Amino acid sequence: MNIILLGPPGAGKGTQSAMLVEERGMRQLSTGDMLRAAVKAETEVGLRAKAVMERGELVSDEIVSALIDAELAAMGPETGAIFDGYPRTEAQARALDEILASHDRQLDFVIELEVDEDALVDRITGRFTCARCGEGYHDRYKLPRQEGTCDKCGSHEFKRRPDDNEETVRTRMAEYRAKTAPILPLYDARGIVRRVDGMAAIDAVKQGVDAILD
Repeated sequence: MNIILLGPPGAGKGTQSAMLVEERGMRQLSTGDMLRAAVKAETEVGLRAKAVMERGELVSDEIVSALIDAELAAMGPETGAIFDGYPRTEAQARALDEILASHDRQLDFVIELEVDEDALVDRITGRFTCARCGEGYHDRYKLPRQEGTCDKCGSHEFKRRPDDNEETVRTRMAEYRAKTAPILPLYDARGIVRRVDGMAAIDAVKQGVDAILD
């Protein structure tokens, strides 16, 4: 099974991907993570990418395609792939089709986690974590049982991500719409787009994704 998981930051892609990896043995192919790993490992593709980035330029579709091609070759045919952050343009979508075909694979589903922008702003801007153990909390939905004390480790220090603010969240939403708008009609025409309510509880979203894949 090969899928693209779409959704803006905060929609829960990471959470759902992690569960698919754990429960179904799939592999999450995040182009950002793969790029950093290739540069660190100084692979052939990594060195090409490093040279481009050091010049302050954007990594080309050709380099990204080479990364994905190498990852699929290393995975083996029995492992399903979750594409995260790629493709973002029609040209990349066409390139992905060719890469998958070269490995006797095809794209099965494009799953979009749909969100309500105002609700997503509320979800993200209210979240904070324990500075010691990373346990997650929310101003509205999940406060510590004892005010100022982490339920998990007892620490009294908490932190918030500096970019968890309304302006940043709405900017991300606009970027997401701009980046995904070109590819969704392409996959809609093939009849492989499925949509799940990303604002539902995590387990409900998981059930929605499972229902598509099963």
